[in-house]
Amino acid sequence: MARGRADTGLEAGAAPAERSSVRSWQRLLRPTAGLTTVEAIRPVLDDWLGRKHGSLSFRVTQVLSRHGCFSKYLCRIEREPNARCHHCVHCGEDTAQHTLAECVAWEEQRRVLTNEVGGDLSLPAVVRKMVDSTELWDAVVSFCEDVMSQKETAEREREILLTSFPNRRRRTGRRRRADNTLFRPP
Repeated sequence: MARGRADTGLEAGAAPAERSSVRSWQRLLRPTAGLTTVEAIRPVLDDWLGRKHGSLSFRVTQVLSRHGCFSKYLCRIEREPNARCHHCVHCGEDTAQHTLAECVAWEEQRRVLTNEVGGDLSLPAVVRKMVDSTELWDAVVSFCEDVMSQKETAEREREILLTSFPNRRRRTGRRRRADNTLFRPP
């Protein structure tokens, strides 16, 4: 029986098929993109799927997937001119791991997080802690919500100020539709 699940007749009958499905997913989860996330979740996949607590928010997903308001990611998709951290001067690259474990701008939030989950803030360690209990899951969610919302606000402010980098500008509404008409075939 998986941790956190009740033993009912229906679940007991489905358990072999479910275990087989989990093993299949573990074998299939071999991507090139998102490999860090997959490698963090794979060892605890059964616990992750069987947990009775926690849900993924947009901001937690950003940290787990490494996609979001991280300059390295924004540079890769050509929305930032470089990957440097805007929140501290000590880092060459702003990554999800830098945000989670190193950036001095988030020391207070990190202190609260490490008081709950311990000092190892590698993604596999954080994911292991998340599946352990509601309290640990909530500590990670709290960190992600607080820090990522501040990073999003800072990114919006930079978007307003840095209009000279054309890929930073988001095209919406009529402007986007007008731009699209320029590229239609004759």
